[in-house]
Order: sequence, then structure tokens, then C-alpha cells
Amino acid sequence: MTTSFEPIALVTGATSGIGKVTAQQLARQGYHVVLLARNADKAARTRQEIQPEAWPGRRVDVLLCDLSDLNQVRRAAEEFNQRYARLDVLVNNAGLVFGNERETSASGPEMTLTTNHLGPFLLTSLLLPKLQQSPAARIVNVASMAYQFAKPDFATLDVAGSYSPMRAYANSKLFNIMFTQELARRLRERGIHNVSTNSLHPGVVASNFGSNSTWLTRAFYKVAAPFMTSSEDGAQTSIYLATAPEVAQTSGGYFVKQRPEAVKSGFNTPDNAQRLWQESERLVGQPFFQE
Repeated sequence: MTTSFEPIALVTGATSGIGKVTAQQLARQGYHVVLLARNADKAARTRQEIQPEAWPGRRVDVLLCDLSDLNQVRRAAEEFNQRYARLDVLVNNAGLVFGNERETSASGPEMTLTTNHLGPFLLTSLLLPKLQQSPAARIVNVASMAYQFAKPDFATLDVAGSYSPMRAYANSKLFNIMFTQELARRLRERGIHNVSTNSLHPGVVASNFGSNSTWLTRAFYKVAAPFMTSSEDGAQTSIYLATAPEVAQTSGGYFVKQRPEAVKSGFNTPDNAQRLWQESERLVGQPFFQE
């Protein structure tokens, strides 16, 4: 188990796009970076690229996990907990748009909901004891301004009715924000002041995002790519929330271009946030706080 005093960061979706840039920048700032990824070959290549930029003696490690499979999330969390003494930064970056037909995950719920919300929800829960071992831990949840197009319904939380890949994605991004806000509230309620959490919109990033979705979505991103921000620019708010001293005591915020912004959604109420939390616990099969 790693016990030396060095900051440890885990970044999901770290083999491409803003996740890769985030991991790279954290390594350059002296973090021992753990890349959580689905694809072993891509993860190995990413590790080889980032390792030379890490500080002397600081490692870049790989932890394999598909967030759409909650059993894999449990296994990955158990492996992390065995290998590392604490966790200082958790960046829940991974997120995808899926295809035109509704798919169920290996764990049962719809694929977008599981990958973008339930997987990170469970991972954060299982790593919380390690985050509490840090003097000042930060949880950064990458959401999206697409939340403004969300139309969730608790009766069909995982879009079991009329399915749209972009609606499923927008719903999941709103859930990321609501999870962040409710987690911040529950941490304060329990007197846990050394763990903060914030969410963000990274900008519309020109990357391979949407490559698993419909031809229309892929065509949109291809045409719009010249007008989008780069992965380097898109990662800046994630890096800011993970490292900047001025937001060390901020928790529950939603940030755009490194500035806090109000969340404009009629669904985003305290009652709905608590109900979403309860439904998320039910779907992952365990309470978030192991008390």
C-alpha cells in the first residue's frame, strides 16, 4: 500500500480528451495519478505518455474498470483501497452518449444512466473513506450545460419510455449536478469538512465524444468541431477545481469557465435531489454512506 506523503489523484475517462489532459496536468503538478479506464491497451499507452511528465519518484498507475458495470466498480474500488492509503482528488470525468436504441447495462439500468451517474455515484461512495484520510480532499464531477435540456421523470428514471440518446445524456448531466449539491449538503450534515465537491461544464469540446451515438449526433460534432474548444481548454475548469487554493473551501458549486454559475432547472429542487439520492442508492444496491 502506498503510504508516502504525496498527493494522489484518480481520474476516470483518462485515456482521451479532457480526462487525459486533466491527468497529464495533475501529474505535472506533482500528483501520483491513477488512470481509471475501460481499455487496457489505451490505458497503457496513456500511462507511457504521461509518466515522463510526472515529478521524479511519482508514478502514473492504471486501474481498469467499466463504469457501466457496477460489479467492476466495486472490484476497482476494492483494489484502490488495498493499494493506496488515501485519495486527495477524485475527478469523475468519464461520460458518454450512446446509440439510437436503448441499451441496458450489465447491472440492469439503462446504459447512459449507469455509466454517467450510477457508476460515479457508487465509485465515490466506495472511495469516500480514502478521501476522508486526506487533509483536504476534492471531488470534481464533470457535468455539462446539456443539463438544460433534461426532462427527467422519476417514474422512468432510466428513460424506459420514449428513448432519446441526447435526452438520456442531458438527464445524466443534470443528475451529476444534483448529486454534487446533495453530496455537499450531506457531507456538511455529517460534519465532514475535509472533503469538498463541485461540478462543472467543460465547454463543448472537440474530441471523440459522441462517437458511440447516432449518425446524426456524430455528424453534428464533426460539422461543429471547428467551433468547439480544445481538450486542453476544456480541462481547465476540472484542473482549477481540483487544485486551486481559492476554491478549497467551496462545495456544492457548479462552475463554467472557472466561475460559479447558477443552475437553471425547475427539476433541481432539494426534494428532488434527495429523492434522486434515494433512487440512486436503490439502483446501486447499497447506501452511499457506510455507517
